[in-house]
Amino acid sequence: MRAANRFFSGGGIVGTMLVAGVAIAALLAPVVAPGDPLALIGRPLIEPFTDWRFPLGTDRLGRDVLAELLHGARATLIVGGAAMLATLIVGIVIGTLAGFIGGTVDEALMRLADAFQSVPTFILALAFVSIAGPSLTSVVIAVSLGAWTAPARVLRAEILSLRRREFVDAYRVLGMAPLHIAFREVLPNALPPVITLAAVIVANAILVEAALSFLGLGNPNSVTWGAMIAEGRAVFRSAPFLSAIPGVAIVVTVLGVNLLGDAANDAINARQAQV
Repeated sequence: MRAANRFFSGGGIVGTMLVAGVAIAALLAPVVAPGDPLALIGRPLIEPFTDWRFPLGTDRLGRDVLAELLHGARATLIVGGAAMLATLIVGIVIGTLAGFIGGTVDEALMRLADAFQSVPTFILALAFVSIAGPSLTSVVIAVSLGAWTAPARVLRAEILSLRRREFVDAYRVLGMAPLHIAFREVLPNALPPVITLAAVIVANAILVEAALSFLGLGNPNSVTWGAMIAEGRAVFRSAPFLSAIPGVAIVVTVLGVNLLGDAANDAINARQAQV
């Protein structure tokens, strides 16, 4: 009960509302703004709240800003969620193997982590997308390349402390295979600290994707908030709302994800304190 109270604190409630709002907007995008969000359907540079057909106005080519914003939310959540899953899977596998097997395997995997960690995430993502080409898949892989080291190191530290416990020795005496012990018995007990990193990974993925799209390296077949900001840059003096609206959307989404992650971390810490 205490853990639940910690999660549904002020920050947790606000974060849940913000993330839920973005998720609902993404789900309702085909209903509220059906059709191609990149279609030219109005007069260019209509200001927000001056035409009921285009509540957030139109861009310099006559595209509906509201439609772009809603469909951009879908791309943002897909990239954030997919990058988070890919990062956690890679980090969990490498961290578990390094921590449980130890020795040469641990040394090799940690030196690999050092190599990836020595390069800033955005520079690594920029280099990878420049080589692989702009697409949704390449952006997800690019974000994951620089983010898997954090969960791997955290999980390795947890596994190192757990592998010396008596229950692990008992499973070895019973003849259970080492990998079975590592992934079926030890890993579940080491996961809570890693799960709290999910919010950080999602927030980082959203920012990296927006930066890549701003530079023209995002998915060219879908609307993204970073591309919207870049599009509005050309007419920023006369129509600053074109960059401000997607910019605010990015800030709100990242803020909501971080608040949600902080609340989850507090709840997990409270639950562990009760055990």
